[in-house]
Amino acid sequence: MQQDKHPDYHPVVFRDRAAGYAFLTRSTATSEQTIEWDDGETYPVVDVEISSESHPFYTGKARTVDTEGRVAAFERRYGSGGAGQGQGG
Repeated sequence: MQQDKHPDYHPVVFRDRAAGYAFLTRSTATSEQTIEWDDGETYPVVDVEISSESHPFYTGKARTVDTEGRVAAFERRYGSGGAGQGQGG
């Protein structure tokens, strides 16, 4: 295996400022900013705009599309012509 081919893989804290949530993981990301973690060690910190703590899908605040309502509206507008009916040919 070739030496010095892979990037530096080290502990990094990712911080979601919107949710006030941070987690420690390993990454190749770097940052000039540092933070003292719960274990007393100092790690580089990377601020992210969104994480699983603030993403609407994971927090349950995601909007769901009412597909049945859309189908009903389409049928009201254009009729409910099933297969075999309609524009004949």
